[in-house]
Amino acid sequence: MGAKSKILSLVFGLTATLAIFPSAQVWACGPHLSAEALCNDSGQLVINFSSFEYQANPQIDILFNGVKVAQGAYVAPSFAFSGTAPYPATTGPVTVTALAVGAWASGHEPGQSASVVVPYPTEPCSQPVLGRFTGGGHQIRVGDARVTRGLTIHCDLLLSNNLEVNWGGNQFHMTEHLTTVACTDDEAIDQFPPEAPLDTLIGVGTGRYNGADGYTIEFTLVDYGEPGSSDQMAIRIFESASPGNVVLDVPLQVLSGGNLQAHYDQPHM
Repeated sequence: MGAKSKILSLVFGLTATLAIFPSAQVWACGPHLSAEALCNDSGQLVINFSSFEYQANPQIDILFNGVKVAQGAYVAPSFAFSGTAPYPATTGPVTVTALAVGAWASGHEPGQSASVVVPYPTEPCSQPVLGRFTGGGHQIRVGDARVTRGLTIHCDLLLSNNLEVNWGGNQFHMTEHLTTVACTDDEAIDQFPPEAPLDTLIGVGTGRYNGADGYTIEFTLVDYGEPGSSDQMAIRIFESASPGNVVLDVPLQVLSGGNLQAHYDQPHM
């Protein structure tokens, strides 16, 4: 056999050999994973994680140091998911693992995993500084509404609050705990005195209107400092099941009486 014939034979033989391995046979699947430790808005140390792959899988377990803390799935179009879970009760590093439990869309069996080690942060989380609003001076008046003495609203959802509104022979009394609350400190507003970590509170709660349950109140409180002549408040009360049934709507405006005061809140658990 000549040299040219030997080369052709080698090429054809190599081509035939490669043809018996389809590309799908050599492609490997498995989770991809990233994770980091951080402090959330409540001052709690948590681990954020994200995982993805380029094909569907109905169940991917997330484990911290071998203990399952969450579960997700790779679903089109992103084939990815993310989440957050509390940092385990340790001051050491945490091994975060994404484990394929479900069968892959390609037909591959599960069991593949990916892990990353998350170090314990060098700086501890600090608890957020919370505040509260109270009604000072005389009865608060805004528009046609009167807010009874004893107004107390906290910047969290843990503590009990007090908010009662009267107008035109009607009465609304909010239940003790808020549904949502947001507190901010606007640098353009000088609420001193006293010192406080906020000047504006926006809250949502539920309560009784003329003795009947099933009503929602949305309100805004703004403290512009002493003597309170520039303080502002907004109140909107409506039927929870029929938001269009508004029984009181006072847009944000300056108080016509009374005083709103922002404070630092006392520590609590």
